[in-house]
Amino acid sequence: MKTAILVPCYNESATIEKVVLDFKKVMPHADIYVYDNNSTDGTDEIARNAGAIVKYEYKQGKGNVVRAMFRDIDADCYIMVDGDDTYPAESALEFEKLVLDKKADMVIGDRLSSTYFEENDRPFHNTGNKMVRRFINTFFNSDLKDIMTGMRGFSYEFVKSFPISSKEFEIETEMSVFALTKNFKIVEIPIEYKDRIEGSESKLNTYQDGFKVIRMIFSLIRNQRPLFFFSIASLILLVIAGIHFVPILIKYFSTGLVLKIPTLIMIAMVVMIAAMTFFVGVILHVLKRQHADNFEHHLIILNELKKKDE
Repeated sequence: MKTAILVPCYNESATIEKVVLDFKKVMPHADIYVYDNNSTDGTDEIARNAGAIVKYEYKQGKGNVVRAMFRDIDADCYIMVDGDDTYPAESALEFEKLVLDKKADMVIGDRLSSTYFEENDRPFHNTGNKMVRRFINTFFNSDLKDIMTGMRGFSYEFVKSFPISSKEFEIETEMSVFALTKNFKIVEIPIEYKDRIEGSESKLNTYQDGFKVIRMIFSLIRNQRPLFFFSIASLILLVIAGIHFVPILIKYFSTGLVLKIPTLIMIAMVVMIAAMTFFVGVILHVLKRQHADNFEHHLIILNELKKKDE
């Protein structure tokens, strides 16, 4: 059974050697792949000298790197970890066991139930993590503790069926929602988190990347729960139409006169748009159900191909 350690990196020269050496010590049987994403500080050479297999992804962004890793590498268990030395290598053994024993398709390293809020001194990051968690758990009826962690374990089936659309740091949110909506087995394990060492700089932009994650969440809600999304949009339009229609109706009952004809025409148009919006949601919901059936068929074929290769 092959295990691959996947380390996406961009300018992590201060920490990458320790990350590689820690995983080599804890999991000497695993192949360690460091994917360099246009680093300018010699991260690739340091990783290579430490014993990692170094590959390159020239499209900037963590999502692009993860796409390349998932496409390129075949393994029975994948463990993805950031190259900033904030996650413990020792936890990877439990991740590996859960995946190889078929007890999990995605193992989440839960920082938020452990030491994250003590170690992380960026209050907006803390607030952002809580907000994203609340959004996802509310709209996808789940109870995940950590949506945006950078340490995860994956099965072969998850990796080879995950259609990545994110280009940057939204990738963790997309992974979590994909696992939830496709009924993959998810296990969360509390792990210790330590903040970056001095000289190691975070690549996250609190506001810019936070906005991208929120935009991604709304996109995922639209794509994964179309009936809910378009029903809400339809309801909002009907409420707007109703607010403008009620005064006209009251005036009609009191005087017998129909006033504001142009407004009534606009109200009728808004109601028609609301009805069309609702039926768009119904159609997309049916198509999504068909897609879900096709996806299950895809997983069956993927399992059969894997058994033949073994």
